[in-house]
Amino acid sequence: QVQLVESGGGMVQVGGSLRLSCAVSGLTFSWYDMGWFRQAPGKEREFVAAISRYGGVPDYADSVKGRFTISRDNAKNTVFLQMNTLKPEDTAVYYCNRVMTVGSRRAMESWGKGTLVTVSF
Repeated sequence: QVQLVESGGGMVQVGGSLRLSCAVSGLTFSWYDMGWFRQAPGKEREFVAAISRYGGVPDYADSVKGRFTISRDNAKNTVFLQMNTLKPEDTAVYYCNRVMTVGSRRAMESWGKGTLVTVSF
């Protein structure tokens, strides 16, 4: 059974930074493309970023392009999301998941609990 455990969220001021981590177990991590998604209060979950299994060819939502960076460590079965220049509209619960392909923006596993990011003035 695939387990996705997100961490690193918290409260940060506008313009600040956070680094999220997601520990993945239950699958051969290096075989799969991975992604981050988020769900803001009262809104549907949306795609944020994805990275190929080898760590290249990232894909970003337009709303985070140039501010967020996705990366991975295949030796540690972990995917990261570095978030810079945070805005109030980045406030959401952030989730990682396996994606079908980098360009698909489609999550393939059950969701973990996520980690809450709150950006305030």
